[in-house]
Amino acid sequence: MSEPNLLDVQGLRVSFAGKEVVRGIDFSVARGEKLALVGESGSGKTVTALSLLGLVSGADTSGQAVFRGVQDKVQSAATTDLLALSERDLRAVRGRDIAMIFQEPMTALNPLFSVGNQIAEVLQLKEGLSPAEAHQAAVALLAETGIPEAERRSHSFPHQLSGGQRQRAMIAMALACQPRLLLADEPTTALDVSLRAQILDLLSALQKKNGMAVLLITHDLNLVRRFADRIAVMENGFIVEQGPVAEVFAKPQHPYTRKLMDSRPVRDVTEAFSSVPSTAVMQSRNLRVSYPVPIAGFRGWFKKGEFVAVKSASFTLAKGRTLGVIGESGSGKSTLALAVLGLHPSQGELQLAGKNWGHDAANNKAIRRAVQVVFQDPFSSLSPRMTIEEVVGEGLRVHQPELSLAQRCQRVVKALADVGMAETQFPRLLQRYPHEFSGGQRQRVAIARALMVEPDM
Repeated sequence: MSEPNLLDVQGLRVSFAGKEVVRGIDFSVARGEKLALVGESGSGKTVTALSLLGLVSGADTSGQAVFRGVQDKVQSAATTDLLALSERDLRAVRGRDIAMIFQEPMTALNPLFSVGNQIAEVLQLKEGLSPAEAHQAAVALLAETGIPEAERRSHSFPHQLSGGQRQRAMIAMALACQPRLLLADEPTTALDVSLRAQILDLLSALQKKNGMAVLLITHDLNLVRRFADRIAVMENGFIVEQGPVAEVFAKPQHPYTRKLMDSRPVRDVTEAFSSVPSTAVMQSRNLRVSYPVPIAGFRGWFKKGEFVAVKSASFTLAKGRTLGVIGESGSGKSTLALAVLGLHPSQGELQLAGKNWGHDAANNKAIRRAVQVVFQDPFSSLSPRMTIEEVVGEGLRVHQPELSLAQRCQRVVKALADVGMAETQFPRLLQRYPHEFSGGQRQRVAIARALMVEPDM
């Protein structure tokens, strides 16, 4: 007789204000299994995972999610329906029996506490460790996920870490109590290629060691092929196909699955301005960016130390060209971008469209119009108090105030349609707020906002 599944989901439905986004899906996760839930942005993947832990705000949820891994007082596995649990009972399950790696770590981590304290808090509450033991275990977890100088970094706040380091801290927190089931929502999005492989190997090792099962939510088919045992494909709230990874990749049955398999990006770069030298949009020479850091002991009373994040960076970006800046997490890529945007002080030479950042407001405003940015974490970069129309159209209000309200609205609608977000697909699109969209859809909004003023770079 085969062992029962760790999780059996039957007839799961999730709706917001009467509109269903998850439409009666069935799937199971066996003990120690790695199931990948894939599909395009807005298909219902993240809502499915969040609903299992009661983390979907304002949603009506129905169906069954039978979990056979809750630990009771005598440490025996109990069977329970997650969707029928009270909030109090769910709090006991979260973090210990079922943990989650959220898609956007900057908004999931508490900005008022260091990452070490946040991991230690989980260990104190769920495992009963003393503060000293919890801190030591938190440092070990950070080191295990590949963060250098784990002891020092444990005292850092989320905003002091790079995107990849924040993601690793989130992974360390999720794995702190060795859960039976890990819900991983795009766990390697912010990680470099070498670290991505390291994290996948770590999750696989812990899965074998502790018998942990993983529900992986991702759009990365290469990651699915390498990591998962089975795959479930979602489209518009339905699971349209599921089965062993090798089988589905070799012979996809549903048209949507075949469409996903065929949608892998292909390099298509045309040579621009090959015969005539291009005008430089950006020039940098010996650019240096540093952060103040405290000095331990008596000397720290009188002066600060210095951490140099970018050292002597020199490069040129010509009009019509693309420059790729690559490197491991924490190597200084995002810090370099912040310096280019004038959002962090720097030393050295830096010219954008022939101008330098300075104290002249009119000069800086012209540079802001010429240089736009798509941030790494879209949710934290979009104001939660502004509608989508206000978010996307903000640049026009600042840089093209002569446009009428109707003209601005028309431009906003077109920009959103260009990134695949039309009013026909999203009713009341312009009046919605960022939290009403999926992570991928928020990223599209961020791209539309950046391109709205037609920047040079």
